[in-house]
Amino acid sequence: MFAKKNKTSSTIWGAAFLMATSAVGPGFLTQTTIFTEKLLANFGFVILLSIVLDLGAQLNIWRIIAVTEKRAQDIANELFFGLGYLLSALIVAGGLAFNIGNVAGAGLGVAAMSGLDAKVGALMSAALAIGIFLLPQASKVMDNFAKWLGLLMLLLIGYVVFSANPPLGAAILGTVFPQQFDVLATVTLVGGTVGGYITFAGGHRLLEAGIKGQAALPQVNRSAAMGILVTSLIRYCLFLAVLGVVAAGFALRKDNPPASVFELAAGQTGYRLFGLLMWSAAITSVVGSAYTSISFVRTFHPWLAQKHRALTVAFISISTVVFLLVGKPVQILVFVGTLNGFILPVALAVMLVAARQKRLVGNYQHPVWLQVSGWLVVLIMSAMAIKLL
Repeated sequence: MFAKKNKTSSTIWGAAFLMATSAVGPGFLTQTTIFTEKLLANFGFVILLSIVLDLGAQLNIWRIIAVTEKRAQDIANELFFGLGYLLSALIVAGGLAFNIGNVAGAGLGVAAMSGLDAKVGALMSAALAIGIFLLPQASKVMDNFAKWLGLLMLLLIGYVVFSANPPLGAAILGTVFPQQFDVLATVTLVGGTVGGYITFAGGHRLLEAGIKGQAALPQVNRSAAMGILVTSLIRYCLFLAVLGVVAAGFALRKDNPPASVFELAAGQTGYRLFGLLMWSAAITSVVGSAYTSISFVRTFHPWLAQKHRALTVAFISISTVVFLLVGKPVQILVFVGTLNGFILPVALAVMLVAARQKRLVGNYQHPVWLQVSGWLVVLIMSAMAIKLL
């Protein structure tokens, strides 16, 4: 009994960190740095608003997946045939685009740590990610991999925050009473945290592990909230580190803004630590993106379910080849975060409509406050996305 409880707890944490580390990739680091440099302390409010929107999206989607005991694409297809295929196409396309940046980030991280060529680092990292999915207990290894590297990222950013000595008073004031607001930053942050494949990562992982049904909802809620908490803590600490460097009068390098934050805050040691952070963020996102994207297609045919490991390997391999051929993805990383912000209201709306269908959820009553908060997220994200267009 104790062993079963311990295994369930480990899976709950693993799903939370899978979601969090899927969000905390190279794009996450780049977006946070760029927008902090632009908005300064006011960016704290954008982070606070994104946390509220993230929770509204994540709790709704994870609970509906658990109650229906189906993956998101199957829910969408049962709601309206063909909708699941469209949703999967959007998720997989966005996941693949993100993964090109993830592989590139892993290569850049290795380069910063060791001086090796970024392309060599990318190949080594891709090989490691592929190796994880080829192991007999790939899911358990993936959980532990995400947890330990997620904790390592928190420690690394914490060290740089201490070294950067940010103006905490100004940061708190800007978080609560901003003088400036940026729609693009908000859409990009929410899209980069729970947009596209990211918000489904933990929900699909819990489903695969058998944590499903109405009885499991307290565990699902806890895992979803923990995932957002970890992501938000990393985001806010990075915001403080960047704010400290910029407030001291330093200018960030345009070719690699987050690297210059670490270097300016802690010298050459900081730069090496950035390499480790970048690699940790990137390799966990490679794993999370590949796992979740393939989970969106494996239920469409028994052959796809049988060959899901090979499909995952192919997904990572294609991402790596594209990076090797195309090159630097800094602008793409910000753009894809914004693109995922456009996908989020569509995916969330599908889940919210499904929550009202008795043929999908049985006698389950989705809480009114979650319905309201979910539709508010859909409306807010849709309005901001339309404004950007």
